[in-house]
Amino acid sequence: MSELAAPAPSRSGRRFSPALWAGAALVGLHVLVGLLTLFWLPYEPTAFTGGRLEGASLAHWVGTDRLGRDLFTQLMIGSRIALQVGIGAVAIGAAIGVTLGILAAFASKWLDDTLAATLDILIAFPTLLIAMLVVAASDTASLSSAIVALGVALSAIVARLTRILAKRVLVMDYITAARTSGSSWPKIVVIHILPNIWPTLSVNFALQFGLAVIAEASLSYLGLGAPPPNASWGRMLQEAQGTVYTAPLGAVAPGIALVSLVIGINLLADGLREHTDPARSER
Repeated sequence: MSELAAPAPSRSGRRFSPALWAGAALVGLHVLVGLLTLFWLPYEPTAFTGGRLEGASLAHWVGTDRLGRDLFTQLMIGSRIALQVGIGAVAIGAAIGVTLGILAAFASKWLDDTLAATLDILIAFPTLLIAMLVVAASDTASLSSAIVALGVALSAIVARLTRILAKRVLVMDYITAARTSGSSWPKIVVIHILPNIWPTLSVNFALQFGLAVIAEASLSYLGLGAPPPNASWGRMLQEAQGTVYTAPLGAVAPGIALVSLVIGINLLADGLREHTDPARSER
């Protein structure tokens, strides 16, 4: 019976890397800010609470925009929107991609080759371009349409990786033993395949999260993301580009927020990769 269990490396003696802690701290800060916006904000997002393009002050920590709205309030809402987009897009991409990847791994040769070629063609197109096409095909630009578009765009990458990982697991001896013992394919997928490919997939999901955040900011900058009064960082950058020399905080602040979240996600992904890969952690 021991042959039916998939081998799992022991992680009891392994420590979390500094990159993982740093990434968790940066991402955790944005998560706290995003959750805080559900209960409290310094000002109403659409309220004109000061003069136009004011500098940083006690009343407005990051100043105001060209309409007199508080920039710090918009930055906080931007954190929530970025997290919504990242989580939603990754969830949709994972659901579609993992399903297609598993099906491709079990499919006949001609169907597997067809799916693999289709995925390669989709991956050749930039994620932002696919997302723009999906958003353009919808009636109006909205946050939900942007999330769905990015999830669909990212699903091809997830599907290709899942297919490769699943095919590697399928040739293992414990899969043969499970099939010989009469285990059904759904049971093999749930008990043996998914637990063995999940560590690598989780790292990829973290990277896809960062890509989704950047892509949403790009869509909002182009006017295809979350419409007003949603304070997306990309839309803040677009509105501040005309006053970047007279009021640089309007462009610098959302840029720093965007970069800090993406760097945090990348550090978190790198830390997860090191923690789940015994060869890397022993170096």
